[in-house]
Amino acid sequence: MKKEAKDTIIVELGQKLKEYPHFYLVDVTGMNAEDTSNLRRKCFKQQIKMVVVKNTLLHKALEATETDFSDLYGALKGNTAVLFCETANVPAKLLKDKEIAKAGVPSFKAAYAEEGIFVGADKLDELSSIKSKNEVIADVVALLQSPAKNVISALQSGAGTIHGVLKTLGERPE
Repeated sequence: MKKEAKDTIIVELGQKLKEYPHFYLVDVTGMNAEDTSNLRRKCFKQQIKMVVVKNTLLHKALEATETDFSDLYGALKGNTAVLFCETANVPAKLLKDKEIAKAGVPSFKAAYAEEGIFVGADKLDELSSIKSKNEVIADVVALLQSPAKNVISALQSGAGTIHGVLKTLGERPE
């Protein structure tokens, strides 16, 4: 491969690293064409951009960024694919999918998610439990609505009770 082509790939990888806030490194060694095609389809459906890369070119692209990715360099061995995504937990859930995990490939190497570095297959469960921004917002909204709903419910049941008591006493409620 010519130096110009390598430089172009490094620049493209650098742009993807800036464009996507999260990425996973997976080992695709042992995947046949059919398995790779199926994985690409599933990634596309989940809005994950999958790119098979040369480790040395990815290493240079990571070095060129402002973020310190040195903890990921040890994972750059074997055949590597990068899964770029907008939501941190989506690739982890995809890799844990029974259909994909049955063959043991691709295997998780490392990830950069929520501004943290995760290295090793044991981190996959931790990554899949990270809540996305939308999930956190939904949880906060539910927490904020819960006390208000309780107060409204208490007031409505209390108002009904007061109305019933006043009716029984023969007084006209206002």
